[in-house]
Amino acid sequence: MSQFAFVFPGQGSQSVGMLDAWGDHPVVAETLKEASDALGEDVGRLIHEGPKEALALTTNTQPVMLVAGVAAWRVWRAEGGALPAAVAGHSLGEYSALVASGVLTLAQAAPLVRFRAAAMQEAVPVGAGAMAAILGMDADRVRAGCAEAQATFPAGSTEVVEAVNFNDPAQTVIAGSKAAVEKACEVLKAAGAKRALPLPVSAPFHSSLMRPAADRLREKLAQTELAVPQIPVINNIDVAVETDPERIRDALYRQAFGPVRWVECVQAIKARGADRIVECGPGKVLAGMTRRIDAALTGVALYDPATLAEVRALLA
Repeated sequence: MSQFAFVFPGQGSQSVGMLDAWGDHPVVAETLKEASDALGEDVGRLIHEGPKEALALTTNTQPVMLVAGVAAWRVWRAEGGALPAAVAGHSLGEYSALVASGVLTLAQAAPLVRFRAAAMQEAVPVGAGAMAAILGMDADRVRAGCAEAQATFPAGSTEVVEAVNFNDPAQTVIAGSKAAVEKACEVLKAAGAKRALPLPVSAPFHSSLMRPAADRLREKLAQTELAVPQIPVINNIDVAVETDPERIRDALYRQAFGPVRWVECVQAIKARGADRIVECGPGKVLAGMTRRIDAALTGVALYDPATLAEVRALLA
């Protein structure tokens, strides 16, 4: 019998009013209250009213995306949805997956991801780092292009550019110092990339420049009690399922300055027997990636009552 998995999106899928379609669903209201109490602010109002610029601030984006994903997950379970064979999350989404699996409570996770966001933002001055999506080129060539670009800078230079998000077979995100990312975009376009798109982000996430943020996060994680997962969680950094809380902490620490190996995560989900992958939370980004990674997989999104009904029918 075929299985299904749930995956949770990260930054970039947020939008003002992204929970409005749930109306006054009690589970969503309870989730918003729990997160608001944990953060000491009205998260529901922030999501409903925005403005867009406020939601786009990393220190807000990470908590609101966590909350939106957890809310959709809780509605699924409250309305009789079965447990998936596995869960995973793209970058920040891994924290939503950990809440779904019972490793973290939402009350723990909301302040933790806000701390993570602030540490990342403070690790590199605004404007000093950059990210870009490289389209139409395989990951190995992108890695080689990053090495070529970095080699153009003098020995001992602090300029750095790395492949950090392996999103699908023809989309890899690079990150690092602004000058090195710009140089890599030139190199990769000259080498045949269809596009090199600068991303509107405020820090070079998942690059080695995030190590100072990761060091701060490790201290915070050491003070956070983690439970044994009740559902297998496939992590980003090792594409592994861990059950020991210390190993989960270490993976979250390394994830902050290491790559998101999403193509391999989806392949690992398939290897566990799942052929349907449900993106739980705002947007359809991961559902689209699923189909591009493996056409034999079905990727669907769950973010409002209408899509909830579609997913229930698909998994029936």
